[in-house]
Amino acid sequence: MELRTVLVVGTGLIGTSAALALRKRGVRVLLADRDPGAVRLARELGAGEEWQAGEDQSEGPAEQVDLAVIAVPPAHVASELLELQRIGAARFYTDVASVKVEPLHRAAQLGCDLGSYVASHPLAGREKSGPGAARADLFLGRPWALCPTEDSGTEAKAAVLRLIELCGANAVEVSAADHDRAVAVVSHAPHVAASAVAARLTDATDVALGLAGQGVRDVTRIAGSDPGLWLGILSGNAAPVAEVLEAVAADLAEAAGALRALAEGDGTATGEITQLLKRGVAGHDRIPGKHGGPAAPYSVVQVVIGDRPGQLARLFQVCDEVGVNVEDVRLEHAPGLPLGIAELSVQPDAIPTLTDALRERGWQVP
Repeated sequence: MELRTVLVVGTGLIGTSAALALRKRGVRVLLADRDPGAVRLARELGAGEEWQAGEDQSEGPAEQVDLAVIAVPPAHVASELLELQRIGAARFYTDVASVKVEPLHRAAQLGCDLGSYVASHPLAGREKSGPGAARADLFLGRPWALCPTEDSGTEAKAAVLRLIELCGANAVEVSAADHDRAVAVVSHAPHVAASAVAARLTDATDVALGLAGQGVRDVTRIAGSDPGLWLGILSGNAAPVAEVLEAVAADLAEAAGALRALAEGDGTATGEITQLLKRGVAGHDRIPGKHGGPAAPYSVVQVVIGDRPGQLARLFQVCDEVGVNVEDVRLEHAPGLPLGIAELSVQPDAIPTLTDALRERGWQVP
């Protein structure tokens, strides 16, 4: 299945990122959004050209595209699909919303043609939103859920698989119900939990905020996302998310009770806390590594780095010179000082080589 022309409806982070990825692969992309400013910005970023549907859509658009990608909030997917199918905008259709059961159910209720439509969801994103945050490489190596139903046509499925391939993602076929239960655990409930932690900071003292380190930044990073967008996501997957949050709340309540007992002198309460911490380690270790499967046991080299242009480039140049691959990198800034710590994750056997090379070139390695 070749995709020559694709219509992207909704030029936010995901829609514009998909458009940019498709453009890099030579696909002609048409852009549509209820916000003219969003379309204009996406177009200026090189994501495609504005879709000219015409004022009178009773006879359909000027041209029919191969695939329409509906990148709107979950609550609006079905109505958008119905309208696009009414005017014959595309041969096939998909959406990229992070909830699947409710949009599919609503599409069936509205009488949409489910044969030309296959629901999907790329498991990629950022805490920032809008076309300005879009990246052509957003989906590279990321899983992209494909949720066909009994009504989905073979060609429609092939078209969406080609979309996923062109965007550099890995297709994972899953039922809509299994998808929603899965993202409740790995995405939706964690977002609420991060928001709950971040909410405690609104009443934190200046002293506490002054002591904030990388840990609280890591835990609360995703809490900075658009609340309106997330309300739509959570509303569409409310029951599965509630189940996960109830389980998390039970763990937290048990830990709080144990800590109260510990504060009152009951030393035996440490067992309950230890068990939760151990379960946390076990769960963390199950998160797949960058190539799928178990995460590799990388080691970390810490390097003091100045907060000025070109420092990271110099640091990576040393890694290149000695043939050490950086598997991951994190930066931790020193509050009030023009420097920080770069943490380079590398293979354990590369530690001596990289450490010696850095010190020889004047880098401070703690």
